[in-house]
Amino acid sequence: MKTFSKFITLFLLLMLLPLCAQIKISGKITYKNKGIPNISITLKDTYDGATSDKDGNYSFETSEKGNQTLVFTNSKYEEVQKPIVLNDENITVNVDLKEQINEIDAVVISAGSIDASDKKRATALLTPIDIYTTAGADGQISSALNYLPGVQKVGESEGLFVRGGTGAETKIFMDGSLINNYFSNSVPGIAGRDRFNTSLFKGNVFSSGGYSALYGQALSGVLILESVDLPETTSYDVGISPIFLTGSYQKLSNSKTYSYGASLGYSNLKFIQKILNFNTDFEKAPESINGDANFRIKTKSGGFFKYYANFDSNKLSVLSESLEPDSDQNKVSLKGSNIFQNLSFKQKFGRYLLNVGTSYAYNKSDVQFSTLLNNVPKSSFASNTLGNYLNAKAVVERKINKISALRGGFEFNNANENSQYDGFHKKYSDLISSGFLETDLGFSNNFSAKVGVRAENSSYLKHWNFAPRVAFAYRLAKNYTTSLAYGIFYQNPESKYLNSSAPLTFQKAEHYIFQVQRNTEGRNLRFEAFYKKYDQLIKTSGEQNFQTAINNQGNGYAKGLELFWRDRKSIKNIDYWVTYSYLDSKRDFQNYPISLMPSFAAKHTFNIVAKKFVTKWKTGFNMSYTYSSGRPYYDIVDNNGQNIIRHEGTLKNYSGLNFSLNYLPNLGKKDSKAFTVLVLSISNILGQKNVYGYNFSNDGMRSSAVVPPVNTFVFIGAFISFGVDKTTDAINNNL
Repeated sequence: MKTFSKFITLFLLLMLLPLCAQIKISGKITYKNKGIPNISITLKDTYDGATSDKDGNYSFETSEKGNQTLVFTNSKYEEVQKPIVLNDENITVNVDLKEQINEIDAVVISAGSIDASDKKRATALLTPIDIYTTAGADGQISSALNYLPGVQKVGESEGLFVRGGTGAETKIFMDGSLINNYFSNSVPGIAGRDRFNTSLFKGNVFSSGGYSALYGQALSGVLILESVDLPETTSYDVGISPIFLTGSYQKLSNSKTYSYGASLGYSNLKFIQKILNFNTDFEKAPESINGDANFRIKTKSGGFFKYYANFDSNKLSVLSESLEPDSDQNKVSLKGSNIFQNLSFKQKFGRYLLNVGTSYAYNKSDVQFSTLLNNVPKSSFASNTLGNYLNAKAVVERKINKISALRGGFEFNNANENSQYDGFHKKYSDLISSGFLETDLGFSNNFSAKVGVRAENSSYLKHWNFAPRVAFAYRLAKNYTTSLAYGIFYQNPESKYLNSSAPLTFQKAEHYIFQVQRNTEGRNLRFEAFYKKYDQLIKTSGEQNFQTAINNQGNGYAKGLELFWRDRKSIKNIDYWVTYSYLDSKRDFQNYPISLMPSFAAKHTFNIVAKKFVTKWKTGFNMSYTYSSGRPYYDIVDNNGQNIIRHEGTLKNYSGLNFSLNYLPNLGKKDSKAFTVLVLSISNILGQKNVYGYNFSNDGMRSSAVVPPVNTFVFIGAFISFGVDKTTDAINNNL
């Protein structure tokens, strides 16, 4: 027993010996002189350590001796390692940490823009599935953008009318290169449609102001489209409706390093015109044929080549009641054709990223204007345009750190046009040479800036411009950020107004933008205020349909407030967004005799979009509604060399309720070899009789309303895909 007692005593002494020899390590952890909690403190290569309390204090004991390393870690801060020497005395180690900079936590500058291509952003909006399932958008990107704040509802002309700007003041880019013919050819009063298939693009950035120095020649905004990379698999697609027939094929190589494909489509409104009550009297219903081809190659070194080409031709002929006493009908006939090609290459070289691209556009538009008396041609003249446009661009980017970068490059945009209007012939040629430099500066996860500059030279105008741009973003709190942006933007006058040798220069706009955004899971709230100042706008003279620029003495402004709210969380399985835009704008430009609110600007615009997919019924239900206050209209004529307003007024308020549903008959069938979507879409379901403007007779005594081709439009179609199961995209709908 005595021997056993001695053994126990010795064992306890050995166990207590380390405890008696333990040393206390303590201290305080701070960030910008404030104690911070939840910092992990460990003695390297041991199990000894602690976690800081709410005031940043910590303490723990260890029996280790000699040279050691104390490690301080937290995902939000840079790791710190402190060498220490442990003897027989307690020690104090205080540390001041630095914030960990990373792309995910860093605040993003978003003043004036909405990005739908960056998966890190919860505000991603108007992805391809968003566009296809927005009632009233008809699958067109430009139409879907009408449901965002800042975009005006203008139905009589194609283009994006942004914050008091004309449709020509917003430019569209594909993989960095300018698209000079995004919309199809059109006639007065009937807007052209998007020529590009929405499914071609994997995302977009829409900027309604304050955009990057990488883009130019746009006074109001830019739409930046990014095309898809390699397809998921080889597939065949067919689209069938009373309006069109389409087919496409995409081949993915077995190695998944390259793909190629093509599509062909035909559309004709003749059949649907017999069913629906059209406002427009189409002597020849709109008819078009279109096709495209593409290839994509992923190189062994990680580079990526993309090539895309499309073509289309369209025809139509419209009859309308004449406002002149010597004829009873007017006739406008159109024959148009377009070609677009785009080649881009992207490659990383260490810390450098190279993006180069070029695009070519060919536009031909032949419009014949005729007057008829008792169905017999009385007089006629033609308006013909043939244009060739070449764009080339190169951008080099170097990463400075995780959230900072420097990029720069050059761009060339060459235009050549031959046009004729009622016997007047014109040749127009211009080379715009541009250089740009821009940097992203990430000072912390809560504060960042973008500073850039762009310079341009026009061979036609024989002038240079210099355009600085700057933007800041700051995180006010966990879910709140604010952004500020300022920039100067220049744009050439539209070539259709360049009909004389009058000395001209660039048109100019200054943008000031302030934004506050609250972003939480499933919800996004944005408030934006803006002010735009216009200078050097062109002034024109001549008859209404043939204006000629005479000087750059025009000016104007646009200011307003915008609100955007998107919610995927509050109402179960329903995704909806609401927008409101207030716009106050006046311009003295083109043939305006004084400063006036532009005829394409509405003071108040309200949109609501809602979507729900019912899995049990295999059906998605989509609704949208648009309201905008009445736009002004003017009858401006040239009176002995002086422009005067002969008639003016305000249009009735615009209102349109749209509905669509998507039915997936293959949903749940595992052995189905085809994915099918049946679509029913009804635009302006309540049949509101909206008016876009008025045409006036030569003497001003008679007028006629410019109205949509049809008040209520019904579309029924089927889309079948062999080889690709798109069910997940269709039913998730980004909810």
